[in-house]
Amino acid sequence: MRQMRQAGWIAGTTAAVLVAAGAITYAVAESDDPGTRAPAADSADAGFARDMAVHHQQAVEMSYLVRDRTGDEEVRRLAYDIAQTQANQRGMLLGWLDLWELPKVSADPPMTWMGMGDMASGKDGALMPGMATNTELKKLNTLKGKQAEILYLQLMTDHHKGGIHMAEGCVQKCTVGVEKKLAQGMVDAQQSEIKLMADLLKARGAKARD
Repeated sequence: MRQMRQAGWIAGTTAAVLVAAGAITYAVAESDDPGTRAPAADSADAGFARDMAVHHQQAVEMSYLVRDRTGDEEVRRLAYDIAQTQANQRGMLLGWLDLWELPKVSADPPMTWMGMGDMASGKDGALMPGMATNTELKKLNTLKGKQAEILYLQLMTDHHKGGIHMAEGCVQKCTVGVEKKLAQGMVDAQQSEIKLMADLLKARGAKARD
């Protein structure tokens, strides 16, 4: 089963990278400015791509984790959708960095591109806004059924809120059109999923964390 999942991730990521390559090539070709260049390594475009790729990876891991901890079809379907969507988007972000010939890691702290590089980060593995701590992930891995569902929905709600904050930053600061469009799509989709998760939590006698 694990091998099948890994194969699915690889296939999805490969397809997404190919789509990203076409999108960037098209964007550059259609630019009115013949001097259009790839963004700089310290640009918002590169920073968002690097940081959101890391942020998305945790969402994928959490989603596959909860699918093994519950038989509830609503939660399993939501988790699968989140995992597939964010794995594909992650592939696009990393693909753009490859196309721009920029490193996938930076010596700068996370969120530097948003002017938040001095924020306290890395506490118990939570590198960026909304990310779950290592302790929370370990707890999720010990729960089953309704308890696992509630914690997952709470963690993912926090994760989405942090992701929306980052994506809105890209919409404001990024310069590559297709990346700004992807970021806005993240905002819209994750806001909708937050509402869905609130309903799922309410049905389980719980609510999002403050």
